[in-house]
Amino acid sequence: MQAIRSILVVIEPEHADTLALKRAKLIAGITQSHLHLLICDESADHSGHLRLLCSALQQDGYSVSAQQAWHGSLHDTIAHAQQAEGCGLVIKQHRPDNPLKKALLTPDDWKLLRYCPCPVLLVKTLTPWSGGTVLAAVDVGNIDGEHRALHTLIIEHGYDIAKLAKAELHVLSAHPSPMLTAADPTFQLRDTVEERYRQECQAFQNTYDIDDEHLHIAEGPTDVLIPKLAHELHAAVTVIGTVARTGFSGALIGNTAEVILDTLESDVLVLKPDSIVEHLEQRLVEG
Repeated sequence: MQAIRSILVVIEPEHADTLALKRAKLIAGITQSHLHLLICDESADHSGHLRLLCSALQQDGYSVSAQQAWHGSLHDTIAHAQQAEGCGLVIKQHRPDNPLKKALLTPDDWKLLRYCPCPVLLVKTLTPWSGGTVLAAVDVGNIDGEHRALHTLIIEHGYDIAKLAKAELHVLSAHPSPMLTAADPTFQLRDTVEERYRQECQAFQNTYDIDDEHLHIAEGPTDVLIPKLAHELHAAVTVIGTVARTGFSGALIGNTAEVILDTLESDVLVLKPDSIVEHLEQRLVEG
């Protein structure tokens, strides 16, 4: 987070005071990042609105630029602008979708999480980050190279946000319920599942310097456990990541991030490993 030099902020002209801009100002105020404001619209002219925003931000000491653009869809417009401006973070306010609409159409924010090549911060609340709690969710049970790299990314961003906001970092890792049909007897009994998982978590704790008080190990589905713990801790922001197979156009991100988006009571930062980022950047070049 500290290394981010430029932040893309998605501006909604119909909402004068967006949460996304508030969060962007908070981060830029500490990291001295440049702010690039983007309005995604192909019809109405919003140049006057952008000029007013830029002027106000410049008077407050921020480095800022702005544009209005449209590339066929919201997520593609954001991704193209992010690549063109070299932004290391996209910030957008998330608004819950109508359940019926969500059942029929893929929500715009889901597509943004799937296709944006850089970290995406979806802002949901006015809860101040300062002095609060940051929750990072990892899958310690997966120890392949890609997951290990993603774990590092998640924890590093979690620590960065905690330092930036003078907040506390807590880490959640869920383990599966026992399965009588599992080929490995270790996964057939609850005690042995938990014991094996705690051994893996010990190595994880040693690597990332996380004490027992700040590590939460729980049994069950992540899409239930993450919102539950975030609520219990009154987390201001939740950091999650995804590893996915790059060959599937519609499944570049695990369902967890999408499913918990509306149930989480915190902002959410979604990260991707380098392999996914490279694939998405190539997609934009070819598109």
